[in-house]
Amino acid sequence: GDGCGHTILGPESGTLASINYPQTSPNSTVCEWEIRVKPGQRVQLKFGDFDIDDSDSCHSSYLRVHNGIGPTRTEIGKYCGFGFQMDGLITSKSNEVTVQFMSGTHTSGRGFLAAYSTTDKSDLITCLDNASQFSEPEFNKYCPAGCVIPFADISGTIPHGYRDSSSLCMAGVHAGVVSNTLGGQINVVISKGIPYYEGSLANNVTSKVGPLSTSLFTFKTSGCYGTLGMESGVIPDSQITASSILEWPDQTGQVNTWKPENARLKRVGPPWAAFISDEHQWLQIDLNKEKRITGIITTGSTLAEYYYYVSAYRILYSDDAQKWTVYREPGMDKDKIFQGNTELYQEVRNNFIPPIIARFFRINPLKWHQKIAMKVELLGCQFSIGRAPKITMPPPPQNKNDNKNEEISDDVIHSVKTSLQTDKTTFTPEIKNTTVTPSVTKDVALAAVLVPVLVMVFTTLILILVCAWHWRNRKKKTEGTYDLPYWDRAGWWKGMKQFLPTKSAEHEETPVRYSSSEISHLRPREVPTMLQTESAEYAQPLVGGLVGTLHQRSTFKPEEGKEASYADLDPYSSPIQEVYHAYAEPLPITGPEYATPIIMDMSSHPNAPLGVPSISTFKAAGNQAPPLVGTCNKLLSRTDSTSSAQVLYDTPKGQPGPGATDELVYQVPQSVAHSTGSKDE
Repeated sequence: GDGCGHTILGPESGTLASINYPQTSPNSTVCEWEIRVKPGQRVQLKFGDFDIDDSDSCHSSYLRVHNGIGPTRTEIGKYCGFGFQMDGLITSKSNEVTVQFMSGTHTSGRGFLAAYSTTDKSDLITCLDNASQFSEPEFNKYCPAGCVIPFADISGTIPHGYRDSSSLCMAGVHAGVVSNTLGGQINVVISKGIPYYEGSLANNVTSKVGPLSTSLFTFKTSGCYGTLGMESGVIPDSQITASSILEWPDQTGQVNTWKPENARLKRVGPPWAAFISDEHQWLQIDLNKEKRITGIITTGSTLAEYYYYVSAYRILYSDDAQKWTVYREPGMDKDKIFQGNTELYQEVRNNFIPPIIARFFRINPLKWHQKIAMKVELLGCQFSIGRAPKITMPPPPQNKNDNKNEEISDDVIHSVKTSLQTDKTTFTPEIKNTTVTPSVTKDVALAAVLVPVLVMVFTTLILILVCAWHWRNRKKKTEGTYDLPYWDRAGWWKGMKQFLPTKSAEHEETPVRYSSSEISHLRPREVPTMLQTESAEYAQPLVGGLVGTLHQRSTFKPEEGKEASYADLDPYSSPIQEVYHAYAEPLPITGPEYATPIIMDMSSHPNAPLGVPSISTFKAAGNQAPPLVGTCNKLLSRTDSTSSAQVLYDTPKGQPGPGATDELVYQVPQSVAHSTGSKDE
């Protein structure tokens, strides 16, 4: 009818509006939309704006929604009202819906704008929704087809972002993340605004310059929007060809040639230009192997004196440069016509949704200003899905000496034939708009799981090894420093020591010896006390030779923890942990006047001869002590002919006695010349 406004009815979603929306709709108009989706699915309808006169209670002006199409349809609801707010969605019972708009006599009312989709798109929004209506910093929404509307504005561009007042779905079309014909899902990210938003032309949407805003939004994409090598020179000159080349001599007679290799975006100098400007010219780019092509950027001549540019074109692609396919959007039976430049400098971007998978790429200009001239860059990424190898033939070489008109006519015939045969010979591949193929995605997911597991396993093994190493070292450190090996601690070794020869005094280090006369010549200050603070529980014996065994009547304390071995220099040496005095402590003041005799069992040793006294084990007067050998002094026996072997006790302190001298403080107990160490009272 005559009441239909902006309408795009896609296979899964679409947009519809009343005539003149958002201006006042005219009187006495009617429009009816029939919506069909795939069988087995249902339709949901959402209103972005609703403003219909209700002065006559929805009698002459209204919007009516029906289940089904045709005479058998049933009414879902009838709606009218100024600023009517529709809560929720209107859902059909089948895959077909009829929407009927009736406008009677009225003085105001904008009409309506609505969007529809299949019921599996639960996050459906309309073309009027903008980012300022959502508080989440990141969200996903479904945009319907047909959101390139003349009454919506956007400001900004990619990759900088769009002003928060911009229509989300229209900005998504401009950015190339959704198709205006098909609609699609958008992933929106909100961030802090910028002072200035640039304007640009992309995908038939013009973005305007915008002022400062508190926030902006961008889109998350697959990332397959890199340049493919025209500007950078990765694509060599030999892989850029054209249907014809513009050549002419200038005033100086020099021939100017606008060759195909000049068609590199942002390259200083002239562009590529066709010799003849008609709809059969083309610029061809060989990518050397199949690539995923997601977009194209074009400019005009970029030379002020030559105001040339292409304003509309088609895209063809091929795997072998022989059979060509014209690009069409899915579900469409017409070739896709891309909007080109509106002047010679501005860069205009167009995206392919779904992307093109091909090696050879052709641009076929359909409209131009003065002459066909352009510079281009392709956007996309590598294509990793393996295909069966194909034998590809390079395009036939151009013979510049032949008649150029003949070549152009041949190319025209060939182009027409291939374009007519595309439906029979080639098919549009089913490609998802992603940069990672399904197989690669599985590998990436598997790697994402295995790598952390392997790292954890190796880390655990390393920790176990480190702990075991530390435990082993700690165990070694806790063992006694002076512990003897197992064979040295065995009981049989004690018995073996009785059969070993005794160690002679000559083989030992000669210790320092003190006699009574030597001690008497020392001044008290010259004999400092070298003994430790802890006193020994037993006096250490000073006996020449090797004593084999100490019996129960010995007054010496046996060592704890270590048995004496034959190789030891001193069988009575104590471990380093405890240091004993080299001399016996003097008796306490309250004790008896006489020193307690040292009683030893010498039955296993020969009797000492008479007149051979032992060296005193008592502390000498004065402060200077004899030097120590090891921990304790090891002093050997010394012969003193003036001593008497018959004296059994020392002379009391301060009293004269036989063989006594004035220099000694204590007398040395004499050796007992008996086989048993009995004590006489």
